[in-house]
Amino acid sequence: MLHYAVVFFVIALVAALFGFGGIAAGAAGIAKILFFVFVIMAVATFLFGLIRK
Repeated sequence: MLHYAVVFFVIALVAALFGFGGIAAGAAGIAKILFFVFVIMAVATFLFGLIRK
C-alpha cells in the first residue's frame, strides 16, 4: 500500500510540473489517504503482534 502512495505522489509531482493543478491535487489527495491507511494498518499489525506474545 505504501508503494501505491508513493506512485500517486510521483504522479502528483509530474502533473504539477506540467501545470495540471487539478490532477496533481487529486493524486496528492489519494496519496495522502493511502499513506494514512498504511500507517494505521502498520500500527495495528504491530500492536496485534505485541498482544500475541
